[in-house]
Amino acid sequence: MNPRLNQLQPYPFQRLRDLFAGVTPNPGLKPVNLSIGEPKHATPAFIREALTSALDGLANYPITQGAESLRLAIADWCGRRYGVTLDPASQILPVNGSREALFAFAQAAIDPTKHVKRVISPNPFYQIYEGAALLAGAKPYFLNTAPENGFRMDFGQVPEDMWADVQLVYTCSPGNPTGKVMALDEWRVLFDLADRHGFVIASDECYSEIYFEEGQAPLGALTAAKELGRDFSKLIVFNSLSKRSNVPGLRSGFVAGDAEVIKQFLLYRTYHGSAMNPAVQAASTAAWQDEAHVVENRRQYREKFAAVMPILKDVLAFDAPDAAFYLWAKVPGDDAEFARELYRDQHVTVLPGSYLAREAGGANPGRGYIRIALVDGLEPCVEAAHRIVEFVTH
Repeated sequence: MNPRLNQLQPYPFQRLRDLFAGVTPNPGLKPVNLSIGEPKHATPAFIREALTSALDGLANYPITQGAESLRLAIADWCGRRYGVTLDPASQILPVNGSREALFAFAQAAIDPTKHVKRVISPNPFYQIYEGAALLAGAKPYFLNTAPENGFRMDFGQVPEDMWADVQLVYTCSPGNPTGKVMALDEWRVLFDLADRHGFVIASDECYSEIYFEEGQAPLGALTAAKELGRDFSKLIVFNSLSKRSNVPGLRSGFVAGDAEVIKQFLLYRTYHGSAMNPAVQAASTAAWQDEAHVVENRRQYREKFAAVMPILKDVLAFDAPDAAFYLWAKVPGDDAEFARELYRDQHVTVLPGSYLAREAGGANPGRGYIRIALVDGLEPCVEAAHRIVEFVTH
């Protein structure tokens, strides 16, 4: 077996199961799980109908590049959302969810002939970044996103002599778990570094459509590149329907950006065997073409944040996120102990922040925090908030 597999750390939810082993939650309370970022809103009927009406497509092998109709729908959506013009044939590639693509991309992008290979990641982070880097033979370098730097990646903290070894930089905006959005000046710094050192930027934007003011969508990397007067060289953006359209089980997303990089990624994927199911392609095309259901989705999240934050504000320390559906909250005491005892006493599940981060620069920037995913309905989220208050104050 590949010895690099031994470098992989347990996934956060495995660690959570281990933390709860032997714990009996309060049997008098209905469970509320706010630990995992899995949308619980109903999948729109028109997406289900598009999926089932295309089942005849199962009789055909799909092509890895995806149907022209899907690529065109994605390109049109990018035009509306980001204000950019993309070639559906060379700058768009459908993928089986952003998670799969974020992992596979490192395997294609990392040059194994280089003696030292570095991948930069935010910290806390989506653990796929770390696993992708390790299995590609690279070593992650974590940039702590903490209160003292506004929960942002400070690229000035990277040692100057390390940049020559950097081949890939993962960004996540809006961020998981902080909900922070990268500003134009941050993109300018990162683009300039990519121009100087030749690394590729993998911009994870799977939370981009969960925001709080209609007409004020978070800045994306494609828009930032356009506003800075540059092309999409060395830039690949990853997005997904999971959060936007409440279809996490559909496993559908896309990558977009640098045509030459996508050409090479397509070559990799042709051998990887990752073509999208034809019925999924049909449902995805319908989803990218509709915005009304996304507006309604945002309304539901906005309603939950408006209800939950005032309840929690006196017992937990947090900032309202710029976007996404997480509260990144400072807790009294140890985060893992807090999560375990909350589960025991109140049957509410949250994720310890330290499970989402690594020790870097002498600290684990997730320690002392919990991630609360407001993915359930309004009533369960409000009930969970009241139980958290009860837990902290008694």
